[in-house]
Amino acid sequence: MIWLSWRQFRAQALTGAVALILLASFLVVLGHQIRDGDHSGAELRDRFQSQVYLLDAVLLLTPALIGLFWGAPLVARELETGTHRLAWNQSVTRRRWLSVKLLLTGLAALVAVALVSALLTWAASPLDRVADERFTTIFFGTRNLAPVAYGIFALVLGVVTGLLIRRTVPAMALTALVFVVTQALVPNLLRPNLVPPVHGSAPITAEVVRNLSFLGSQPVISGLKMPGAWVLDTSELRTADGARVSQEAYDNCVSGSFDAVAECLGALKLHVDVEYQPADRYWTFQWLESGFYLGLTLLLAAFGLWRIRRSGQ
Repeated sequence: MIWLSWRQFRAQALTGAVALILLASFLVVLGHQIRDGDHSGAELRDRFQSQVYLLDAVLLLTPALIGLFWGAPLVARELETGTHRLAWNQSVTRRRWLSVKLLLTGLAALVAVALVSALLTWAASPLDRVADERFTTIFFGTRNLAPVAYGIFALVLGVVTGLLIRRTVPAMALTALVFVVTQALVPNLLRPNLVPPVHGSAPITAEVVRNLSFLGSQPVISGLKMPGAWVLDTSELRTADGARVSQEAYDNCVSGSFDAVAECLGALKLHVDVEYQPADRYWTFQWLESGFYLGLTLLLAAFGLWRIRRSGQ
């Protein structure tokens, strides 16, 4: 059964292996280039940020591609063409038939995504230390454990979708849709609530204002950064006694040049109340989100093993 499953999967596996070797080689070269010489933070960004962003995009797409091209056709193609009957009419049970396929392709997906994730995490680590934004969607989803969990989930999602739909192309389309929706919902709805946030206060100095992404007509800010932390929410600008800064005082500051605005707001001694996840919780979030995806994967696999016993010929 293992040999038969390998023969059916070997074309996709060999294609993936070639792509993996090329990508791994590029990451090794890039990692040494980033470390070659004493680069300042600005030099690292100028020389390597675009390449790292491109690799981030590749790794974000990799689990989806595994689900589409490894997972969805794995069972759907056999059910669609009727080749599954040969195995089912032998001594191999349906559950064993599906279990071997899941284990074989799951191991391949785990090795592929883990290797790329580990190499990208290593290669980009000097640049990541400069950016100090490990909680952002791109960085969080392309480093360390999370991509591995995404890859295994996408694979099993594709296999179970193919088992239910029994047609390859529709299964691929539905797998892509469900995976993309899941990847959009988890960072925005689940991840912020995995651990209760810390509540604190952040001073609004001139330097902080210069690094903000938004200052509008009302005394609110956007893009507040705290070293290594994930800022979830900020209040309106407040004075030292906790009251909302007056609209008049705010308008007087934001009517000049950007540098003048920063100096003026900084001189008001303002602060904001802030909800955030501190930097030392990063690995807690990695483990919790990976555990969530692996839990979904196990549920999908269990459902697939239950469903296949009740599927018709």
